[in-house]
Amino acid sequence: MIEIHLYGKLRHHANGSQPGSRSGVIVFEPRPEETIASLLTHVQIPVDEINHIFFNSKLLVSRNKMASFMGFNQSQSDLSNWNLDVPIKNGDRLGLFGIDMALLGM
Repeated sequence: MIEIHLYGKLRHHANGSQPGSRSGVIVFEPRPEETIASLLTHVQIPVDEINHIFFNSKLLVSRNKMASFMGFNQSQSDLSNWNLDVPIKNGDRLGLFGIDMALLGM
């Protein structure tokens, strides 16, 4: 199973939960050859609603140009590369922060 943790206004994609609730998690069984891009399409979360993606506790991408200077463990050196054809498998975890969460804090 894959866990998708939703933050900010993205929480409404988790079975109708509202921002501020604690139920912003989708548990999903990945299909063979699943990628982050295909998973987002399957669970109907538009990429343009996402500001930051954490993949297994590492920052994968961000729309914040200062994100690489904030000290987060990163999955890749170019955080502005939104190529989401990253393979995912059972046990992986995604953290998706909505466009309403523009700033990352330490």
